[in-house]
Amino acid sequence: MGKISGSRHLKRLAAPESWNIPRKTFKWVVKPNPGPHPIDECIPLQILIRDYLGLAHKAKEVNFILSRGYVKVDCRIVRDRGFPIGLMDVLYIEKLDKSYRILPSSKGLIPHPIPPEEAQFKLRKIVGKSTIKGGHIQLNMHDGYNTIIRVSDPRNPIEDQYRVHDVLKMDIYKPLILDHFKLEKGVHVLITGGRNIGKSGRLVEVVPGSLTSEASAIVEMEDGSKVSTILDYVFPVGYDKPCISLPGG
Repeated sequence: MGKISGSRHLKRLAAPESWNIPRKTFKWVVKPNPGPHPIDECIPLQILIRDYLGLAHKAKEVNFILSRGYVKVDCRIVRDRGFPIGLMDVLYIEKLDKSYRILPSSKGLIPHPIPPEEAQFKLRKIVGKSTIKGGHIQLNMHDGYNTIIRVSDPRNPIEDQYRVHDVLKMDIYKPLILDHFKLEKGVHVLITGGRNIGKSGRLVEVVPGSLTSEASAIVEMEDGSKVSTILDYVFPVGYDKPCISLPGG
């Protein structure tokens, strides 16, 4: 009988280049399990704890930490060592009483330490929306989370103020929208991919796409220089200033 699913194993040499792991010391590495983030946009929880944070030396020690429920992702206890950790996820280590937010950098995704007040919310980017029964709006987020915006009149949905590429600041403990950052001129954005990954600045212009090119955005850095990136890599994080702490201040 033929094999239905893909391989359950992953060699280190074939792992995404953004993973901060030694390539030739061992042959195999833990493969991310199906979850909220794709394999090339995540870090397995075991690698994050052992290789990034240095809280363990072996996979057996990581399993011990996880089995005791010492690790929480977005306020939920996770015991799966292959759980995929991705952009804007909030990681909490109970024994250390420390929280981290997964942010992009020039070396890929990294765990960035955050104060306790920042660990109370999460930023989610809208990547899709649809109309469901009753005329209500369902928003699909970049991390697999879905939320429903209930409208009073489907023929005139004035409550529907959300657009694709906007970002919602949401409470991490309950489905509550704390703020809404629209993709518009002047908003502070974080670049999450491409050659300018990890940089932040103000959105200057959005260039519409065509049949031969994707929609792009022009971002002005703090030093006055401007960079161009595709619209999918633009992540609004605030208006006057970022609502989250970023690597390097």
